[in-house]
Amino acid sequence: MNLFELKPGAPKKAPKRKGRGHATGNGKTAGRGHKGQWARSGGGVRPGFEGGQMPLFRRIPKRGFNNSLFKKNYTEVKLSDLEIFENGTEVTAELLKQAGVIKKVNDGIVVLGNGNLTKKLTVKADRFTKSAAEKIEALGGKAEVI
Repeated sequence: MNLFELKPGAPKKAPKRKGRGHATGNGKTAGRGHKGQWARSGGGVRPGFEGGQMPLFRRIPKRGFNNSLFKKNYTEVKLSDLEIFENGTEVTAELLKQAGVIKKVNDGIVVLGNGNLTKKLTVKADRFTKSAAEKIEALGGKAEVI
């Protein structure tokens, strides 16, 4: 794309100006109707409130086990992302963070086999996919599980 190929974007629609007179169609009550809880400033109810009736999320029984509290959340790194490092580099989580490949290390690093790698690297991570480990070792590098 070149500068001369740019075209102006779609015009932005101005927001409705409420409470600006009867002629606008949004004057007087400003679309809130007459009186009531929703007409008041700060009015309304919290999400899930059903007017005093027992809310649905409290009526339904809570049973069973939910693994979301215990599951590991790994930060994924593709093999093609490791291409930025020099030959013979020892790649760790800290180095990946410094290089800007990842933003944060959650519960560990998992190296995925996406893309190609052309350099001999020693990669230290918490997990490797089979294809990632094979590709790293095929080039003479090491896939070390921490």
